[in-house]
Amino acid sequence: MSTTTVRLAPRLKARLTAAARKAGKTPHALIVEAIAQTVERAEQEDQLHELADERWAKLLETGKSVAWEDAKTYLRARARGVRPRRPAARKLGR
Repeated sequence: MSTTTVRLAPRLKARLTAAARKAGKTPHALIVEAIAQTVERAEQEDQLHELADERWAKLLETGKSVAWEDAKTYLRARARGVRPRRPAARKLGR
């Protein structure tokens, strides 16, 4: 495992120490956890952007999309635990 030095302002270090104490963790553990969560979030955002780019390219290629109202109806049903038919994509402007 490698070591990285992080310089903290005294006020932030005090806040970190207090937060770690309340969480029942060491300041080191809290820092490592925060970094891991931040990296995970950044990776998820990258994946979301890649997926959005792929879907945008497909939309431009095919000209087909699912109407927003159809998508909302489908997603609301899924949120209620229902397994509805997926809405069909159609050419834009129709």
